[in-house]
Amino acid sequence: MKKTAITALAVFALSMGFSSTMTAQKQSTKAVSAKSNSEKAEVEKLVKDYFAALNSSDASKVVSLFTPEGVLLAPGAPTATGSEQVKGTFQYVFDNFTYNLNVTIGEVVVDKDYAFVASTSKGSFVIKSSNQTVEDDFRETFVLKKVNGQWKIARYMYNKSK
Repeated sequence: MKKTAITALAVFALSMGFSSTMTAQKQSTKAVSAKSNSEKAEVEKLVKDYFAALNSSDASKVVSLFTPEGVLLAPGAPTATGSEQVKGTFQYVFDNFTYNLNVTIGEVVVDKDYAFVASTSKGSFVIKSSNQTVEDDFRETFVLKKVNGQWKIARYMYNKSK
């Protein structure tokens, strides 16, 4: 009985164009995957651009990677909201420290106009007042938003791994 029902269902599905529907779904999935891979690459590039700007102590470049209402949640510091506060925070940091961090991107999730990135970074920073080099590593969480076709940092939080 089961075998007859399954055979009848298969014949019915084929007669209704099931196979062409499955082919279209596979092609659609490939198109979405290609788009997803492209979006993922853009997201990863933005995070790498952030670290390049951080390592070059370029506060203006860092701020350009954030949305105008972007939020920076740095440990031991007040929340910086908006371009002016984010730039002020980074300018203070760059006036006092020089970074040399290498990022490793872990998880990337892209969902329409938002993306989430978990990363780690390792390297060192120099305390300018004492010229002391400190080895360190961090964990980061980025929430990105697509604005006018470009990915920007909407929220950024980090802390020390240890």
